Amino acid sequence: MKKKGEKATWITAYDFPMASFAEQAGLDMILVGDSLGMVVLGYKGTVPVTMDDCISHCQAVRRGAPNTFVVGDMPFGSYQVSDEDAVVNACRFLKEADMDAIKLEGGRRVISKIKAISDAGIVVFGHIGLTPQSSGQQGGFKAQGRDVGSARELIVDAIQIQEAGARALLLEAVPPELTEFIAKKLSIPVYSIGAGLPCDGQLMICGDMLGMFQAFTPKFVKKYASVAEVITNAFKEYVDDVKNERFPEDKHVYHAKDSMEDFEKMFKEFE
Repeated sequence: MKKKGEKATWITAYDFPMASFAEQAGLDMILVGDSLGMVVLGYKGTVPVTMDDCISHCQAVRRGAPNTFVVGDMPFGSYQVSDEDAVVNACRFLKEADMDAIKLEGGRRVISKIKAISDAGIVVFGHIGLTPQSSGQQGGFKAQGRDVGSARELIVDAIQIQEAGARALLLEAVPPELTEFIAKKLSIPVYSIGAGLPCDGQLMICGDMLGMFQAFTPKFVKKYASVAEVITNAFKEYVDDVKNERFPEDKHVYHAKDSMEDFEKMFKEFE
């Protein structure tokens, strides 16, 4: 697709229904992101997410999207300790959840991990720019590479990630000028989440684009729906119907097969 100039589309998904919707819509890829920590599990960030959390959600997504390229996101602590830990945990994504690839965050500090996982025969996606797992070191959830010095560092990271064997790179929250340069510089696909148009494809978090996650909305998000409002209004209508005995109606119940007289005789046995 990169060679043809065809843009790739992917979103995050964390469960069977969302994955099945994505596959029906023709998404090229799905990322089971550790963003599930905030979007699904209610954490303030991604750090508390465990490998078991990720594997469970990856399994659900694979069942919902059996024919889509799915990427498992390696959570904090699953690859930082050693190259050996990184390979073992990357293997879990393939063996237990049938993922097609894994993604991990970081530049030069994780090069040995990328190489080790790639050497083990696993497709690796890199991720630089705003990296949520290390956002504390970056001063919070802030755009990166906005000055020449930090942009140069990201370019060096990108080149070394490709040289280490990564098959794709995700750039998050960096200027589009930097995205364009890196996409042209690398032979592997370079994707954007909040990194502008000039690259090989776009990633969005499903909860953001559907208006489900309400805690905050990043600048780079385009909302394609307001699902939270629809769901909340539906719940309110349900509450009102039950309180005022408008639900269930006759069409919502299962009627007895035997006569009411037979049922009344049976009821009397328990009086």
